[in-house]
Amino acid sequence: MLLAEPAAGPVWSWNLLADIQEMWSFPFMVNAFRAGAIVAVVSAVMGYFVVLRRQTFAAHTVSTVAFPGAAGAVLLGFSAVYGYFTLCVAAAVIIAALGWRGGGGGSGGADESALTGTVQAFLLASGFLFIALYKGLLGGPQTILFGTFLGITTSQVEVLLGVGAVVLAALALIGRPLLFASVDPQVAAARGVPVRALAVTFLVLLGAATAEAGQITGTLLVFALMVIPAATAQTVTGRPGAGLTLAVLLALAATWLGLTTAYYWPYPLGFFVTSYAFAGYLLARSGRALHTRLGRTAAPLLNKEATA
Repeated sequence: MLLAEPAAGPVWSWNLLADIQEMWSFPFMVNAFRAGAIVAVVSAVMGYFVVLRRQTFAAHTVSTVAFPGAAGAVLLGFSAVYGYFTLCVAAAVIIAALGWRGGGGGSGGADESALTGTVQAFLLASGFLFIALYKGLLGGPQTILFGTFLGITTSQVEVLLGVGAVVLAALALIGRPLLFASVDPQVAAARGVPVRALAVTFLVLLGAATAEAGQITGTLLVFALMVIPAATAQTVTGRPGAGLTLAVLLALAATWLGLTTAYYWPYPLGFFVTSYAFAGYLLARSGRALHTRLGRTAAPLLNKEATA
């Protein structure tokens, strides 16, 4: 008796144009690239301010609580999307209500930071409980954790586009005063900038952006997509316009390269996206360190020539 050979998966042919045409012949891949582009742009723009404001722990907290929110929604029989947005935005509102400002010795106290970490740990444990209680296929919870590009529908892309447009539009309205308040909050407050209101608004937008990105990258790795491209961009340049543009380009490159790799290899999308983004960060840090070292080496020679 002959055994049927397993169906062969897609194979890279080294003909870039033909490979792209073959990959985009599937509607789910077209939707994946559309959704990935939306998520990358929104995450990069939000992430630039997250890194600038030293609120990476806040972003990590919001991305973490997206996991129990989505798992709880799946357990109750609802779409995971509702859980993403409900708990992400709720967590952002709670952080804002506590008056907490994350990272870098911000204005918030240690009590608020400890409370945030405690609630984060509890909700993360609750998410694993929801998965244990879930009686359906494990594909749903695994997707919540690690992300997927399979089965993204046109309607989901439209929802992502709508949420992303609202987030970016709101951020554009508050962008200039938010940049001022992020760089020097004391001076901004002294000049009448509503620093507190901007902080609350930004955290709510962060919750919405995190819920949006988590649907593609998974809740455990949305933090990486939001922070790594922005951190890389700020390593390369300190100019806000150039930094925002570079962060968006890096996020797009990491997302699209990750989608392409995940199409050929059956491993989690989030791993590939994070790996490409992290590789870019390492290159930027290495290039900056080399530039600094060469500058220190050249300075004594220039001084010697000047005094000769």
